[in-house]
Amino acid sequence: MLLWLAEYLVKHFTFFNVFTYSTVRSICALLTALFISLAMGQKVIDWLQKLQIGQVVRHDGPESHLSKRGTPTMGGTLIVASITISVILWANLLNPYVWISLFVLIGYAIVGFADDYLKVIRKNTHGLIARWKYFWQSVIALIAAFVLYAYGKDTGVTLLVVPFFKDVMPQLGLLFILLAYFVIVGAGNAVNLTDGLDGLAIMPTVLVAGGLALVAWATGNVNFAEYLHIPYIKYSSELMIVCTAIVGAGLGFLWFNTYPAMVFMGDVGSLALGGVLGIIAVLLRQEFLLLIMGGIFVIETLSVILQVGSYKLRGKRIFRMAPIHHHYELKGWPEPRVIVRFWIVSLMLVMIGLLTLKLR
Repeated sequence: MLLWLAEYLVKHFTFFNVFTYSTVRSICALLTALFISLAMGQKVIDWLQKLQIGQVVRHDGPESHLSKRGTPTMGGTLIVASITISVILWANLLNPYVWISLFVLIGYAIVGFADDYLKVIRKNTHGLIARWKYFWQSVIALIAAFVLYAYGKDTGVTLLVVPFFKDVMPQLGLLFILLAYFVIVGAGNAVNLTDGLDGLAIMPTVLVAGGLALVAWATGNVNFAEYLHIPYIKYSSELMIVCTAIVGAGLGFLWFNTYPAMVFMGDVGSLALGGVLGIIAVLLRQEFLLLIMGGIFVIETLSVILQVGSYKLRGKRIFRMAPIHHHYELKGWPEPRVIVRFWIVSLMLVMIGLLTLKLR
């Protein structure tokens, strides 16, 4: 929106030409989302407390989590609002990739909100019935996938980029829809599973979004895309603004979510953030890169799958508790130690992911 204003004002004041650059607008988007989160954070917490929207704690979870009962949740509404406002202000609204990203972000936020609403306000312990939860996630993911396939069929938009191999980029055809579906739905639920400790999910999300912002910048630049042997995608540079808005909103939320948390994001935040990371990776043709950079989310998800599978097949558990962050808590690690060590691992994985762009 402000891009249009800048393009008008530049006719009279050349200074405003600086706002036509996506890099400048990306920084502005980060700062805007950060400011909104910091400015509105305490107000949102007070509002949630007034409505008595408090966290429901698992009875079979670590005893240390009992003190978290009643902490305001559904704070993810602040994250989603900050990202959306910032993107609308600073992104080029004629760019279809911006709207596809916002569609998935807001769509998954609505699904998460419904789940939180039933659990916290309607006191339904199980929240939204699992099959309906996955159904609506699937509908949103498939709509995005079909739109992208219809737009970019048999072009760089539907290529599969494989790390370490610069000449291996097969056309996926209809398999693109299937891959996009699993990446979006999988990422949404992976971040949701990771969101179990104070600040555990939001910082890896910020780090991955920051890494994807750099990839978006390179993918939208013909010269850098050619240099890195990745497909040049016309609309991808504006995704940098979406990514930096996620970084800003996430850091602002972390101000209140850091240990001991004053607010939790709830499913409304975790599903939305995971879903938008998934769609951004699909738009950039970097699904494998998301798998590497978001390794913490992958590990958390695999720990749940292995735990459930082992118990059903062998009657034995692999971990003391799943997701795996609870396993380390039950081993005696203080919660802040688990959180910070997972952050460090996440940072390392993002660096490794970015390194794969050059090692081709």
